[in-house]
Amino acid sequence: MKKLMLLVVLFATMLSATAQKQVEEEKVNGPKISFNTTTHEYGEIYVGSDGSYSFEFVNTGNEPLILSKPRSSCGCTVPSWPKEPILPGESNEIKVTYNTRKAGPFNKTVTIYSNAANKKNVVLRIKGKVIKEPAEKLPEKENAIGAAPGSN
Repeated sequence: MKKLMLLVVLFATMLSATAQKQVEEEKVNGPKISFNTTTHEYGEIYVGSDGSYSFEFVNTGNEPLILSKPRSSCGCTVPSWPKEPILPGESNEIKVTYNTRKAGPFNKTVTIYSNAANKKNVVLRIKGKVIKEPAEKLPEKENAIGAAPGSN
């Protein structure tokens, strides 16, 4: 019985500490950045197609949010970001463009630096596979017996 009571007290203490930490984080003054999503899966896209995706975010804090120059994991991934401060409650987007001129799988990141009180750095990820467009095939006409001309 003593062990059960000890476990109950320990569990209650842990819940209280977690709840208190959440309340403290919510009370922190300053800008806060909140993204709808931090990962985009392109799936399969063709060589030369548009490899752009916009990550939407909101400043959920109480001071202006300022983004510094993002860093991409390679030169084939180029971010565009708002240079002006994002006021509290406003939303904006970071556009990430992947160069699709080469076929093959990709998994790239862009690290966003800001003055956010909740997350100084946020990593955005794009992934997918660039494939070659299939060659156009001419339709073949079947004859009366269901075979293509020239086939035996």
